[in-house]
Amino acid sequence: MSGRSRNGYFDAVPPRVEVIPMIDIMMFLLVFFVVISLQMISGTGVQMELPGSKTTEEIKEATITVGVTRENEIVVDGETISQEALTETLVELKQDQKIAVIIAGDKEVPLQTLINVMDSVRGAGINSVGIAATAESKSAATAGQTSPAQN
Repeated sequence: MSGRSRNGYFDAVPPRVEVIPMIDIMMFLLVFFVVISLQMISGTGVQMELPGSKTTEEIKEATITVGVTRENEIVVDGETISQEALTETLVELKQDQKIAVIIAGDKEVPLQTLINVMDSVRGAGINSVGIAATAESKSAATAGQTSPAQN
């Protein structure tokens, strides 16, 4: 007979929980959600490509971001609403505190659509309105321009 007893042969090996692959999956999910959230405009939850500007400023007061997508949909707090509902929502929010509105329109949105949204904001009695833009460096903006002497 072998040196092994009969009971040892049938004993089950206790299961092990492998933690390292679980940590890898959690890190992947964390990175995924961080990258996705950085591509979205804060306050709208919608991914947009903002136009650029050399004179952007950061607004430090209580703001509401109104997004306008390529499909000309108005988005506030991740919900698509109509222009009339936008005015009603802003009137309700204005009663609680003084607010400023930032319009974050995709760079493909027609100017008339942004003007209509701005009219709705001003119709709610809010005069502090800004347009969101990404900051451009002055050297990048002038790189594509040529002077008359070079032509």
